[in-house]
This record gives sequence, C-alpha cells and structure tokens, in this order.
Amino acid sequence: MAIPLFSSQFFTSIVTQPLPSSRSFSIAKRFSCSSSTSMEHHQSKFKEFPYVSVPHRELMVELVSTVENRLGTSLLPCTLPSHVQYFENQTATAHASLYVRSGNSSSQVDFILGSWVHCNLPTGGALNITSLSAYLRPSTDAPNFLIEVIRSSPTTLILILDLPPRKDLVQHPDYLKTFYEETHLDKQRQLLEKLPEVKPYFSSSLYIRSLVSPSAILVSIETEPSQAIRIDEIIRDHISPVAKVMLDTWLNLCVCTEIRLTDDESTYLSNRDRIIKNKTIEIDLESSFPRLFGQEVANQVLGVLREIYNN
Repeated sequence: MAIPLFSSQFFTSIVTQPLPSSRSFSIAKRFSCSSSTSMEHHQSKFKEFPYVSVPHRELMVELVSTVENRLGTSLLPCTLPSHVQYFENQTATAHASLYVRSGNSSSQVDFILGSWVHCNLPTGGALNITSLSAYLRPSTDAPNFLIEVIRSSPTTLILILDLPPRKDLVQHPDYLKTFYEETHLDKQRQLLEKLPEVKPYFSSSLYIRSLVSPSAILVSIETEPSQAIRIDEIIRDHISPVAKVMLDTWLNLCVCTEIRLTDDESTYLSNRDRIIKNKTIEIDLESSFPRLFGQEVANQVLGVLREIYNN
C-alpha cells in the first residue's frame, strides 16, 4: 500500500508559481554514491530534518531510528544517487531529501522510504512535509506503515498515520480482526481526537481516502496565532506516543509474523502493490515536482522512484 509522499492539496498554492528552469538543479549531478563521503553527507542531511521544529524533528528521527534498529542487518545500505538523496531548486526556495533502504533477500520488508520537503510559499511562510513509509513484500499480505506530517504554518498541522491494508476487509474479516480490531488501533485515533485543537482531515483525493484503513489517523490540528508553541507540545506529548504505538504494532505484528501465501495470492498482491505505488507518482508527484524543482530534476528523481517501486 502506498500513499502519495506529499499531500497534493498543499501543493495547490505552490504550483501556481512559474515553472523553474530545467537547469534548476543545484547539486552536482555527476556525484554518485560510490563516494562514501558524499553518501554519508546526504544520508545525514535526510536525518537532520533541518527545517522543522525540535519536537517534530525528534519524532521523525526516533521513528526512523526505531525502524532501522529493529530491522538491523535485514536492511541494506541506502544506495540512492547522491543527487536524489538531496536536491534543491536554483533559487534555494525548495529543498528535498529522499532516503531508501531495501530489505535483504530473506526479509519480508521490501523497502523503507523517508522524505522531507521544504518550500517557501508565495504568500509567505513555508511548507514542510516529512514522511516515513515502510513497504512489505508480496510474500506477506500484512499492512504497510505510513506517517506523514504536514505543516503549512507555525499554528497548523496535518497528520496522516496508518497501517494501510493490503487486502479487502469485507472479503477478509479475519484480516480486519487481526490487524485492526485486536490491536485496538482505533483507540490511538480516539486519544488524539479528545484534544480540542484536533479535527478530522479529509483528503481532497477520493482515491487516497479509499486506500487507508478504518483506524487511520487523518487529523488537522490548529491553534490560535498566540499559541504557536502548542503545536509542538501536541507533537511531543500526544502525536509522538501514538506514532510509537502504531509503529511498534507494525514491527511486532506485521514484520515479525510469518504469513504463508499461495503463489496466486502473492502474484495478485504484487500486481496490486505495483499499481498503487505507480499511482502515487501519477496523481501527485508528476505534477508537483516539475513546478518545485524543474522538469530535469523531476525526471531524474521520479525515474529513480519508479525503479524502486517496480523492482
């Protein structure tokens, strides 16, 4: 299951800007990960999450570290080209970092994908999006993991947190029971919705809404202009604990539990996963990336993502 890396609704105000020159790529394209120094620099750039607040950064770093520590040597090193691990436009108004680690041949994990995007808004202020997704192979039909944190101002935040299902829940009620009912994941959503600042969030894409689980957390958080610090308090005291529970559930139940599938089931699941991953690029990134970084950079980055998604 894949959800778009970045919420297309929040790129609406950005894509009205003039299309950057195809030469807007300011990182030397000839660099490659064959240089260990270059690779380490760009990997650390991702884990810096340089444009977000301290609680936001600590949340993302802890989630990434938890996944990497738990999965250990079953994850291979990041081999993304350096110009895909970090890139920016010519005017330095848009920056992004991608981080991918694939699972080894014996792992049920296909790959983990982390990202952040920072861009200045035409109306002032900045948009910051951080995300972490973890995808399983078709050797198991267990759910994937997704968190996306979107901030378009110091007083607003949108959280998307879910274990997106990979089977039809109507046809497979045991799947619903195992991964969503018996884990009590819906209680995590209820905890957040008790906060007065929290409201339900509805994506503008009906397609995206169709992919999430019944216990998905899709919420909008907004505070008064005089209480901007409250957002960071909510991240630290409420979002972080909920995200850790969701991630622990995924690691313990989805990654570490062996599920035997028939060849036909695995083939069907592989095709389904591929369709959804490619749809991610088609409905969201193909339109937003050229506007942010120029067509040349967009082609390079999206080309690498397609290779990963269709490997």
